[in-house]
Amino acid sequence: MAKTPAKKNAAAANRAQGRAPRTSAPGKAPNRRPAKPSAGRPAGLFTWLAIGLVVVVVATLVIIKVSGGGAGSTGSSGYSATDPAMVAQLTTIPESVFDTVGVNSKVVQVSAPIALKNQPALTGTTAGGATVPEILYIGAEYCPFCAAQRWSTIIALSRFGTWSGLGNTTSAAKDQYPNTPSFTFVRAVYKSKYLTFKSVEEYTNQINAAGTNYVSLQNPTAAEQKLILKYDTAKYIPGLTSTSGNPIPFMTFDNKFLVSGASYSPDALSGLTRSAVATGLSDPTSPVTDAIIASANYQTAAICSLTKDQPSTVCTSSGVKAAAKVMKLK
Repeated sequence: MAKTPAKKNAAAANRAQGRAPRTSAPGKAPNRRPAKPSAGRPAGLFTWLAIGLVVVVVATLVIIKVSGGGAGSTGSSGYSATDPAMVAQLTTIPESVFDTVGVNSKVVQVSAPIALKNQPALTGTTAGGATVPEILYIGAEYCPFCAAQRWSTIIALSRFGTWSGLGNTTSAAKDQYPNTPSFTFVRAVYKSKYLTFKSVEEYTNQINAAGTNYVSLQNPTAAEQKLILKYDTAKYIPGLTSTSGNPIPFMTFDNKFLVSGASYSPDALSGLTRSAVATGLSDPTSPVTDAIIASANYQTAAICSLTKDQPSTVCTSSGVKAAAKVMKLK
């Protein structure tokens, strides 16, 4: 049974954001904040409720070659494919659950993507050769905020296409919200006729031999790096400062919407197994499911504005319409 996470802090600002600093290996661009593996901190307008940090022994580092993902793939903490039954739990959630939850997360505060205006489009090409909106995700396996965000992003995108190659992972054992259950995009492939999805998992959840950083995994392309440097900044992200250093997770939806930080606190997943969270997704009375589905509805509403409300069965659903109303898209 899913646990009840900590209640909202009544004094917190409206946007529930948690962000991790992007660690940087030697030679990386200096604007990426260097940080020791245990030094990740949320930033922004929402103050997460304090929790104790659990320090555990880091597992023996295993580096393997990987394929797919962003440029510069160097290794993984050990890829483990997500079981097809669990993928089905993520991607075949009944529409009644989306509609029942809407954006009414009763316990955990959930934030919507940030809308932008008058920005150049970010597009990709489908397998059929069509030019469509592109979604870019920048994250890392060690990051608990990325771990939380992937649940809702996978679910939202599954309403427009299909996933393959998802892998199991947890956030780092020696960071905030240790061992948050999640998935990795390092080998993930997403197919849709409506949009494209690209992902970069910059680091594993394992510490390097020197004990100074997480092991490098994938690098953004030059074009992707330009987008990060432009949009993952205080100019576009409320609550960021000049010292925030392009925090993760970062997502751009066709440069029309941005996500910088988790849409809800990773504390909602604390103490739960991946299986427990996935199984609970069919229960709209679960506060954990509420948070994940509310975030997914917000992201779905953003995507629907890019696809001209296609597919209509998704974009005209009451849960998505509720999210679009809050986001003032309708």
